[in-house]
Amino acid sequence: MNNSSILNSKNFRHLFIYAVFLIASVLPTLSFAQENDTNGEAKKFNPKEAILEHIADKHSWHLFGKAFIPLPVILYTDKGLETFLSNKLESAEKGQEPIYHGAYYNYKADHNKIIVVNNNGELDAAANKKVLDFSITSNIASMWMAIIILLLVFFNVRSAYTKREGKAPKGLQSLIEPVILFVRDDVAIPNIGVKYTKYMPLLLTMFFFILINNLLGLVPFFPGGYNLTGNIAVTFTLALITLLVVNFSGNKYYWKHIFKPDIPFWLYPIMVPVEMIGIISRPFALMIRLFANITAGHIIVLSLISLIFIFNTLWISPISVVFVVFMDVIELLVAFLQAFIFTMLSALFIGMAVEEHHH
Repeated sequence: MNNSSILNSKNFRHLFIYAVFLIASVLPTLSFAQENDTNGEAKKFNPKEAILEHIADKHSWHLFGKAFIPLPVILYTDKGLETFLSNKLESAEKGQEPIYHGAYYNYKADHNKIIVVNNNGELDAAANKKVLDFSITSNIASMWMAIIILLLVFFNVRSAYTKREGKAPKGLQSLIEPVILFVRDDVAIPNIGVKYTKYMPLLLTMFFFILINNLLGLVPFFPGGYNLTGNIAVTFTLALITLLVVNFSGNKYYWKHIFKPDIPFWLYPIMVPVEMIGIISRPFALMIRLFANITAGHIIVLSLISLIFIFNTLWISPISVVFVVFMDVIELLVAFLQAFIFTMLSALFIGMAVEEHHH
């Protein structure tokens, strides 16, 4: 192969990958830049406010720049149900505060939360306690999207196995099969043992759910641009599932080790509480590890982008963008690593609960 063909194939692919990372890194700056102007008047850039705004759960789904997809707002009040699109909370006359006048109360958005206000836009504390928010936020919408993607992928793979029984995997099947075998052979079997088949659906669901949301969270525009696995409520739910599965799967040896360990009797008042704390602390560590790693990655990338607006000069942008691209590559590794760690530790805890007694 001559030099020109190498340039047109291998090197071109490398350049294309670098260009994708570069564009993905620069795109958030468009949103940051446009957020600096309010009613045509420049205001001082606040990096803390901008970063927290981007990683928080919102009532709209960010596309690019200042373009958003409005999501349904569902409020259950003491007088009845109110539903409307979130863009109703963002439209107002110039110089006026955006307030939506509903059928029962007046509402406005305050730091990504919907509160009840009076006609002057001031918080109505008494009425606010009577309203429950069941809105479809960006995290909920993105979670549904991830579930739909997982269903489409695995139904497609199942169909491929049915149609190509006994043949070599092809297409999406050839991409997913090695990952499934990896979870089975390197995660489930070494940690759970012969009883691994019972827990494979759970482990595969956890792994792919976390992985796909980690990856989409790195994309700064639709269908990404959200921070689902960096939401403490989501990681808490995943950890709670692990906690319930581990303890409902625990055999008599597992509970004997907690409540009647093979130690002198006088040590029971110390060791039993410690073991009880261990039941909670293990899934708690899972929750914090996933939440902290994903959120920290988003904050670092957004902080590096913020340097351009903090120094208020384009001369800093080459340095900022280079570091952002580097962090994006690291975050790509972290996306896979955190999905693997959460799944592996869940399998380890399950294995500790179902293993038989050995002298």
